[in-house]
Amino acid sequence: MRIDAYNQVAQLYSANRVSQPRKPQPVQSAYVPQDGFQISQMGRDYQTARTAVANAPDVREDVVAIAKQNLASGKYDNLSGANFADKLLEKYEAARALA
Repeated sequence: MRIDAYNQVAQLYSANRVSQPRKPQPVQSAYVPQDGFQISQMGRDYQTARTAVANAPDVREDVVAIAKQNLASGKYDNLSGANFADKLLEKYEAARALA
């Protein structure tokens, strides 16, 4: 009996044997990625300003009440279009000089 022939036949049968698939081993790594985001300081400032504007009333009732009082008392009776235009131009030129 030849032992070498037996070993060769055993190797052929073991090579053709269907083995059970192995379960993949979890990969162990030191780095674990995490999803996330950061908002810049400018973005946070913009968000704060936008919220403040959204919560502000469209009409400032305190200023409107004072204007109504002044109109009713006659304080603005001496105003003319020319005086108003002159004052407006003065303020515009003063603001331009500062810039």
